[in-house]
Order: sequence, then structure tokens, then C-alpha cells
Amino acid sequence: MKEELAVSTQSDMPTTEELTFVGGAGAKLSGVLHHPAAQTPVLGSVLIAHCFSCGKDIRTTLRLAKALADAGYAVLRFDFTGLGESGGAFESTSVSSNVSDLTRAATTLIERGYGPCVLIGHSLGGAAALLAAHRLKTVSSIITLAAPSAVDHVRHLFTHKVDEIARQGKAEVSLGGRPFCLGTGFLDDLNNHDVLEAAASIGRPYLVVIAGNDTVVEPANGHALADAAGSHATKVVIDGADHMFSNRAHADELADRVLEFLAEH
Repeated sequence: MKEELAVSTQSDMPTTEELTFVGGAGAKLSGVLHHPAAQTPVLGSVLIAHCFSCGKDIRTTLRLAKALADAGYAVLRFDFTGLGESGGAFESTSVSSNVSDLTRAATTLIERGYGPCVLIGHSLGGAAALLAAHRLKTVSSIITLAAPSAVDHVRHLFTHKVDEIARQGKAEVSLGGRPFCLGTGFLDDLNNHDVLEAAASIGRPYLVVIAGNDTVVEPANGHALADAAGSHATKVVIDGADHMFSNRAHADELADRVLEFLAEH
């Protein structure tokens, strides 16, 4: 597989490298690989999965990637199929396709010489990270940020469109104020995954980050994930944080807690 690269030239600071790789459904996916500064020993590699209908360039993901690279980690953030700069059609995606994309992204990190890696997933991306973990034996630990304890949680975002999707095979829905087309395959696939079971069988260090003021994915979801994972889980609550950790102080606290966890594991 040939990668398309564009590497920045600074050596005294972390650098970024744009790359493409083939996703689980065959579409070309767009990613950015953050390299630590040349003088900084590489401590490990991190793969970040963004939230539902978001993208690799959202502030939450970008801030965390930069903080990790500054600390000495190689970090890959990428757009899932049909989102951002990645190819493919969003209407043909599902949680299963997200899991496949994550698997291909992790393989790409390993092919670049960075492995084993840590999986970090935000919101539905966190659920996908848990579901993908059993496929990726080189992943040393998992971190979820404001993740739901069931993928069916997203159904409430388009409940009023479910009948139309069933009748017509697809329908336009509004997610985060932007229009997206969802197909029946996405709805049907929601029934095929058990996130709590994935957490219970994780068998590796697992950090559960809960946004204390989350009105999108209620904090109870994070507590349920930590309970399912048992002794493998470390639970952190960022008091006052919203679902996107949009406040800079909350984003900084998030990065600090992630780095503390990685230093221990």
C-alpha cells in the first residue's frame, strides 16, 4: 500500500505528517500523524478516534493530539469513512465500518514503526475503540472520553427520522447542526454490538474519562463502563466539563489526566 506523505521540516518542535491509508470499506482515509520533536524520545504511539459525525480536526482531538506529541508520543488522528477529508459515503457507514477503519488505522501506525499503540476514543469513537480492541492485540491500553455504554445511545439524535429511513432506505438528518444522510444499514448495525461486554473483556489498562456536565452522553454511561471493566478500569471525572471538553481549562485537565495514566501504564 503506497502512502501519500507531506512532512513538515521543523526539528526542534513536534512535526506533523499528512498521510492516507485504505479504510475497512476500501475508501481512502485521511490522517495526520504527529511526531514528537527530534530531540524527544518517543514514549509510544496513540490512535485517536473522533466523535460521531465529527472529524479529526475538531478542537477536542487537535488539542489532545498536540499535548500528547509535546510529551513525546506519536499520535495519529484521522477521519472516518465519509467524513472530513476521507473518501467514501457517510450514508453507507456504520459502527462496524468505524471499527474496521480503526483497525486499519492501527495497522497503519504499526507499519509506520509505531506499535504497540494506545487507543483513545471520544463519544461514539470511544465505543468503537472498545469494540476494536479485541482485534488489536498490539494495543496496550484504551482510553474513552465521554463514551456511551451502548451504541444505540445515538438513536435519540434521529428518532423522528427512523420511520422515514426504514421506508426509503435512507434519510437526511441533522447532527450537530449539519445535514447528513443515514441509511438503514447504520440503524440495523446498532443492534450488533455490546459495548459493556467489550469493556468487561478488555483485559488491559483502561481509563474512563467522564465529562461531569455532559448533557449528550450522561455521566452514568462512563460509570457503567468502568464498573463493567472492573479492576482494569481507572475512572476520572472532569468536573464541570461538557461533552466536547470545550472549556480550555477542562481540555488541559483532560490532557493532564491522560498523560498521568499513560505514564503509569
